[in-house]
Amino acid sequence: MNTILLSGSARAEISSLGAELVSFTKNDTGTEYIWSGDAAYWTGRSPVLFPIIGAVRNGEIKVDGQTYKLANHGFARRSEFTVAEADESRAVFLLTSSGHTLSSYPFQFNLYITYTLNESTLKLEYRVENTDGQNIFFQLGTHPAFNCPLDENGSFSDYVLEFSENETLDREFLNSAGLRISGRSEAVLSGERILPLTHEMFKDDALVFQNVASRTITLKSKLTEKSVAVSFEGFPDLGIWQKPNAPFLCIEPWQGFADSDRFQGELSEKEGIVSLAPGDNFTSSLTIKID
Repeated sequence: MNTILLSGSARAEISSLGAELVSFTKNDTGTEYIWSGDAAYWTGRSPVLFPIIGAVRNGEIKVDGQTYKLANHGFARRSEFTVAEADESRAVFLLTSSGHTLSSYPFQFNLYITYTLNESTLKLEYRVENTDGQNIFFQLGTHPAFNCPLDENGSFSDYVLEFSENETLDREFLNSAGLRISGRSEAVLSGERILPLTHEMFKDDALVFQNVASRTITLKSKLTEKSVAVSFEGFPDLGIWQKPNAPFLCIEPWQGFADSDRFQGELSEKEGIVSLAPGDNFTSSLTIKID
């Protein structure tokens, strides 16, 4: 079931499967900013990454000495959410722990995702509530895919990412299993704000960055006035990704990242893991502004 949000400037559509944003269009131009999910490249559009980001070593997590199978990016993206509240411009989606989730992730939780549309700005607010009697451990990430190019003017390589702050960032690399390769990195930005885009930069999978200073990243081109600005709070890390030669780009603020190829510890010992006490809440947000 899909929920539609409307404003005077835009229309957003969210699927209850994964609480996934599947469409975001401007009313005056009819321009679609979200990737179509074309299976020729990638069927995702804007999946929610929970309770892990990326891959875990051997496809397993360890909790109190027990191992649990957990697929890349976790189970939220393939789970049916309940629409807890909805009106014309706002909707709240809820995923609650169940027998299904406990079989792969032995913690009780509520995951709320609130979408609010205000003119051409869509805000996503994430809230994880610990309903367990013990600390729970998780990662949470976003994965919105934007059409690129945004219109018929130009090609992918005419676009850049503009960071709101000067960035010095080293890219981490992933192996064929999606794990971070220990000791391998490459400088991508050195006190700069502009990252020119090429298909070639994704031949070795995603660009993975830790501790990004910017709170806004804009996808733009000199050949068009159309752009997408992605702002975020509570997400210190970042993934930038596309399938090779695909006409989209994912801008993915994260709290956490994939295991390293040497990690063998418990879930609680993962880098970038959130520890949440019983009854406490973790919050973060993502804001997408289309022009």
